[in-house]
Amino acid sequence: MDDLLTLTVVLLATAVASVVLFRRMRLPPLLAYLLAGLAVGPFGFGWVQNTDSIQHLAEFGIVFLLFTLGLEFSIPRLLTLRRVVFGAGPLQVAITGLLVFAVMRLLGFSVTMATITACALALSSTAIVVRDLIGRGAVNTGYGRAATGILLFQDLAAVLMLVLLPLISLGDADNVMAAAGMILGKSLLLFAGIFVAGKWILPRLLEETGRARSDEVFVMSALLLALVAAWVTHEMGLSMALGAFLAGMMLGESHFRHQIEADLRPFRDLLLGLFFVSVGMLVDPDLFADQWHWIILAALALMLFKTLLVFGLLRLLRERPETALRSGLILGQGGEFGFVLVALAVSHGMISPGKAGLLVSITVLTMAFTPALLEHSGALTQRLLRAWQTLPDSPSLDQDTHQHVILCGYGRVGQNLMRYLTRFHQAAVAIDMDLVRIQEASAAGEKILFGDASRKDILEKAGIDRASLVVVTFDNARLAERIIHTVRDLNPAVRVLVRTRDDTHLDALTQAGATEVVPEVLEASLMLVAQALMMQGVPFVRVLAMLRQSRRERYQMLRGYYHGDSLPTSDSAGNPYRLLHAVVLTDRARAIGQALGECRLRDVEVRALRRGEQMINAPEPEQRLLSGDTLILYGPLEAVEAAEARLLGG
Repeated sequence: MDDLLTLTVVLLATAVASVVLFRRMRLPPLLAYLLAGLAVGPFGFGWVQNTDSIQHLAEFGIVFLLFTLGLEFSIPRLLTLRRVVFGAGPLQVAITGLLVFAVMRLLGFSVTMATITACALALSSTAIVVRDLIGRGAVNTGYGRAATGILLFQDLAAVLMLVLLPLISLGDADNVMAAAGMILGKSLLLFAGIFVAGKWILPRLLEETGRARSDEVFVMSALLLALVAAWVTHEMGLSMALGAFLAGMMLGESHFRHQIEADLRPFRDLLLGLFFVSVGMLVDPDLFADQWHWIILAALALMLFKTLLVFGLLRLLRERPETALRSGLILGQGGEFGFVLVALAVSHGMISPGKAGLLVSITVLTMAFTPALLEHSGALTQRLLRAWQTLPDSPSLDQDTHQHVILCGYGRVGQNLMRYLTRFHQAAVAIDMDLVRIQEASAAGEKILFGDASRKDILEKAGIDRASLVVVTFDNARLAERIIHTVRDLNPAVRVLVRTRDDTHLDALTQAGATEVVPEVLEASLMLVAQALMMQGVPFVRVLAMLRQSRRERYQMLRGYYHGDSLPTSDSAGNPYRLLHAVVLTDRARAIGQALGECRLRDVEVRALRRGEQMINAPEPEQRLLSGDTLILYGPLEAVEAAEARLLGG
């Protein structure tokens, strides 16, 4: 008991420390679990020598992984992406697998080792790629759908590999065929049984447990379903993962799916983390030290080949070059199912732990590169396609064009602006770096250039010396500042209009040389104020005058607000956050009887003074302060706190 408790504490402490460290470095938690296994395993500090007990428990992580994969498996989604799933998916897995198998055989490895390596490296990481796509909101983009379709087939192929992997150890072709026929027959029988149970029996059982209105009963029922399915397939001589996947797939069509998935996620993540810890124990640092050059070469070769293969297959399916290349870049790594196959092969005695460690090292290295590729895949795609000259020809700007508008960024705001400029017969040219957008806009006959709007050559090509107005249509203050500085170097007289989200960077952009800055949040507030005043019967002329005055004063009346408990200490640029704060002068306040100017308040602005029912906006320095007065201060947090202390005498 003491040994088990010690082992549990060591594994959890190492895993937690590794995950926290990797999160800060923006690396996948999966790599943290592998590192934890390496650290505590027999090749690390040696805190865990006997890994058998851990591996038996870790197998349940695979059961729950396949069960939740089945829950997420959707027939309608499969049919929607069928062109990629059944077109590029099978070819990618087959071609990658055959090439890896051939290379392994040429290097003198056995058929078993070559086959396991081919199956493992043909797969990519669903966990890393899909999580990143969801985080970026890119699941429904062109490259997101293409990558998801290929990953969907890889998941199906992984399930089939897990079922058929034990056949590799039989060796004799007749035995393999007989065993394969037996497995196929059992699988069909199992599928039929689980289909009947999932269609008519399991939903009614879950409804009964739901009527109990007990979270514990429902969680236990979900656990029982996954484990019973795994137990049935194990007793039939099949993979436990197959039964879990089929059970999850049957329940995936029911309205209990999301609740089951939420209940099982903690168990899945914990046991799956334990599984990856056990895989990390297979890695031998001495092996990496001896073979590091081959491991790095293999990892780079694999990522390059898979990237080019996915690019080529998607281009054959008539996907856009940007979609095809970006999909290839994010699918170049090995995946978590590769670790599952390796661990299963080791448990069946098909490969030695040393060779398994070599394969795990290659896969881990490819996954370590993945976060950087995901982060920069868009920019890298654009650079590569530009180098390969796959961009559409940029429209030539008429040299006689004068007083035109240059739009920096051609997203939704830029396109709306272009429509109205065209409607009022104003010449305009846009600059953007989205290849698909450029292709579509160019095909529609619009004037749009590819490039970075902060570069002098791009602005010169857009006719900056003859332009009358430059509009920055995207919300990126730092890039907007670079664009403003470049524009001012090339044409000091041109007016510059900049869009921002709020007033955080308003002063900095104005100082950089922006003629006008339009903060979305403040403009929305201003429009809401105008509509409210007109609905209350205020004449339109007075409302229009208010709008003009607010803009002339650069939204001074709208800037700053009472934050409540959720007070940020700095803005997105790292500058001290400015806020409104009300200070009530009590009878013992130090400032009573003094003129406002005598209080020597630094770095704050006194927006207003409330005295009873009277509100004095922007009070003069000569204004005397009385007991009960309320001062509305505006400024950075530290300056506001210092001013309050000075007023109250604290």
